Amino acid sequence: MTRVGVVGAGIVGLAIARQLAQQGADVIVFEKENNAAQHQTGHNSGVVHSGIYYPPGSLKATLCRRGVGLLREFCETHDLAYREIGKVVVARNEAEVVRLHDIETRAHANGVPDVRRLDPGALREIEPHVVGAAALHSPTTAIVDFVAVSLAMASDMSRAGGELRFAAPVTHIDPVGDRLRVRAGGVEVTLDRLVICAGLQSDVVAALAGDEPGPAIVPFRGEYFRLKSEKAGIVNGLVYPVPDPAYPFLGVHITPRIDGSVDVGPNAVLATAREGYRRRDLNPADLARTLAWPGFRKLAAQHWRAGVHELRGSLSKRAFTAAAQDYVPSLRPSDLVAAPAGVRAQAVDADGSLVDDFRISTLGPVTAVRNAPSPAATSSLAIAEHVVTGLR
Repeated sequence: MTRVGVVGAGIVGLAIARQLAQQGADVIVFEKENNAAQHQTGHNSGVVHSGIYYPPGSLKATLCRRGVGLLREFCETHDLAYREIGKVVVARNEAEVVRLHDIETRAHANGVPDVRRLDPGALREIEPHVVGAAALHSPTTAIVDFVAVSLAMASDMSRAGGELRFAAPVTHIDPVGDRLRVRAGGVEVTLDRLVICAGLQSDVVAALAGDEPGPAIVPFRGEYFRLKSEKAGIVNGLVYPVPDPAYPFLGVHITPRIDGSVDVGPNAVLATAREGYRRRDLNPADLARTLAWPGFRKLAAQHWRAGVHELRGSLSKRAFTAAAQDYVPSLRPSDLVAAPAGVRAQAVDADGSLVDDFRISTLGPVTAVRNAPSPAATSSLAIAEHVVTGLR
């Protein structure tokens, strides 16, 4: 029996471990925290993306569309809530209307069902409080609880014979012939294969296996506000902006969650710790690693104005609200209360470019998921298929 280790008990790691165990491998998941889904998965907005944004033929497009179907089926089988509330991508002006056409073209090329263009009147029929010059409606975009999904995956893995070890950070990865000796939580284990799904620490763990230093992870904290409960009905579904190709992040959007709350955000500010969910969180080693990466310095030089804009939104609730008012003018700062932040593991190449697509590297018996941004949670079961097929 092949013995496979998986580093990381986020949703991607657990999806891969589940599939390996169900196919008969002897699986051990190493997780440095005391519970599963503690970082990006546990701070996820819960959106099941339909695949409208991604370049046709990219891994993101292919695995997102495959992943949506697998995730819907998984939720039905495990009696987990899966709500198709729909999404409108709103163009504020004529320049954004042009870019909206490009998104519509991508959506059709990716096979996203039932996507249609809305004029301002049709937009008001779906979202009475939202304004825009035009919009794209994706009615099959859904929301779930990705922590609950992850825990169900962990249960499936355990029933298939897999083992989940908590408080087991991986500190050494050493080749032993054509196998590997991995030290995690002070215990050494010999493995035939290792899959690294370490999220915010993916480059650090990959380096232990001798992988290339790039892409390096640069952490960006995404700060949110939440609508007061009496304002939660101001939107019926998800309200998203048209991406700006000159801007590295998507911008503020409005996101109903599976528990009935509605989040507004996120912005994107440099985090001074890999797991820096609060402004005061500082890890000198993490910050030094970020500043030393040449790709970060090039990224900062190119997008410093955007960084200043994001910082302004971080420091001013009024400025943050103003970004949301572009889409829902009736919102007021008094309608928003602070909500938990997340940290995005943004992979950056040495030339300063943001890694957009999923990136998975192979080094002998080690497979490393080096970049798995959104829609990784949506795509998790499809990513598992892709990775496990590559291990054969």
